[in-house]
Amino acid sequence: MSAAPAPEFLAQALAAAQRAADAAEAIVLPRYRAQDFSVVTKADATPVTEADREAEAVIKRVLRETFPQHAFYGEEEGREGDGDFLWLIDPIDGTKAFVRGYPMFSTQIALMHAGELVLGVSAAGEYGERAWAVRGGGAFLRGRDGAVHSLRVSGVAEFGPATALSTGNLKSLAGAPARWNAYADLVRRVGRIRGYGDFLHYHLLARGAIDLVVESDLNILDIAPLVVIVREAGGTFTDLDGGAIGLDTRSALAGTPALHAQALALFARA
Repeated sequence: MSAAPAPEFLAQALAAAQRAADAAEAIVLPRYRAQDFSVVTKADATPVTEADREAEAVIKRVLRETFPQHAFYGEEEGREGDGDFLWLIDPIDGTKAFVRGYPMFSTQIALMHAGELVLGVSAAGEYGERAWAVRGGGAFLRGRDGAVHSLRVSGVAEFGPATALSTGNLKSLAGAPARWNAYADLVRRVGRIRGYGDFLHYHLLARGAIDLVVESDLNILDIAPLVVIVREAGGTFTDLDGGAIGLDTRSALAGTPALHAQALALFARA
C-alpha cells in the first residue's frame, strides 16, 4: 500500500491545481461572455464546445509543469498514463448551462492517490465562487467579495421543516420503483426540496446552507473535487448504496453525517 501524500506535497499540488483552474477560466469565461463557440453533440448525446477542449488541454499543460509523471483522466480526452497519482479533470462541468447562457457551470479538478481522492478544486468563476480542499486540511471557499471562508456543513441531525434537500439528475432512480418510493419518503420528510444541481448544491451543502444531496446519474468527473470538499467540511459522501466513491461511481448521496445515515437507511430498505 502506498504511503499517504505528505502535507507539503498536497500544498504543492493544490497550488498547481489553483493555477490550472485560473488558466482554464481565462479560456472559458471570455468564451461564455461573448457566446463565442460552436457546439458538437458527443456519442453520449451531451454537448461539447471548443472551450471544453481548450480548457482541458491547458489544465493538463499547467499540471504537467509540476507533475510530469502523473496520470490524467479528462472529460474530453479520456485516460492518459498510469501510476498512483491520477488527476481527474472536467474542464466545464455543466456544459449545457454554459451553452444556454446561465452561470451554473464550473471547472472541476481533483487528485486521486492510490484510488483515494485527496484534493479538489471547484472553480465557478462566472457564478463568483471557488471552493477547494485537501484531505486533512479543511475546506475553503472564496466568494464574490473575494474573501476566503472555511466551510462547515450544518448541524442538522433530524428531518423536519427546516431541512433542505437538493437533487441533480434522477432518471435512473425514477426507473426503479422501490428506490423512487424511498426518495418520495425523503421528500415527505424534508422542509423544502430544490434542484440546484452541478457544483452548486455541493458548495451549499459544504457551507451549511442545505443539508442533503441526492443524484442517480453522474460520473466521477462530475463530483471528484466536491467529494473532498464536502468531506473536509464535515459531511459524508457515498453513492446511493453507501459505497465508496471511485472511478466507477454513478450516483451520489451527500449530507450531514446524521441525515446521510438516515437517508441511506431508507434507500437500503428499498
